[in-house]
Amino acid sequence: MLFVALLKAKFGTNEERTTRRLEWDYPEDGAEPVAEYWLQSPDPTVVAVFNADHIGQIWATFQGWDDVFDLTVIPAVEAAVGLEMLKQMNPD
Repeated sequence: MLFVALLKAKFGTNEERTTRRLEWDYPEDGAEPVAEYWLQSPDPTVVAVFNADHIGQIWATFQGWDDVFDLTVIPAVEAAVGLEMLKQMNPD
């Protein structure tokens, strides 16, 4: 299943957060990272996309970052999948 994580800066400077990110890597077990974007914005500051079996894997991935980010995790679908779902809901 696809998930999008939105991270909103709540503490520290961008330099402090990016320095910390350079020293951190995704855990090997759990959610599989698909994409990660650092934006020039405080809300969201980071957008990350994952494949995971359940939302708990995403929460576990970001364990230890809650001092600098507020985290929102949202299930998502790729555009082609979403369009196919819409066609099935509205067959006319």
